[in-house]
Amino acid sequence: MSASILAGRDRMDLDNGMQLRLLSALEVLQARREAEELAQEERERPLCSNACLLSRALETQEGEPVFSSGREVLSGLRVEEIAALAGTWSRFNREENPSLTMGQEQVEEVKKN
Repeated sequence: MSASILAGRDRMDLDNGMQLRLLSALEVLQARREAEELAQEERERPLCSNACLLSRALETQEGEPVFSSGREVLSGLRVEEIAALAGTWSRFNREENPSLTMGQEQVEEVKKN
């Protein structure tokens, strides 16, 4: 994915030597569709959605995906790890892609922090 015209950084280093990468709109849609296929009950959807998002966003330092699918994330990580990584990705995404509904002053303040 090429860098967004609105985003600052597109990658975030993690303490474990891996990186989280911001996703394109298409990648987010693909993750949602994959999650729909994985979730057999409504209450499973958030976990499956986070796993599918991480399968696309979590990479090695060399830029290679750590997991090939959401199913692989579910098999390889605990629920708590998936939730923590997805939360980190969400915060990173909000920091680097401030809402277009924010005023310019608010956007600049978010970017400074």
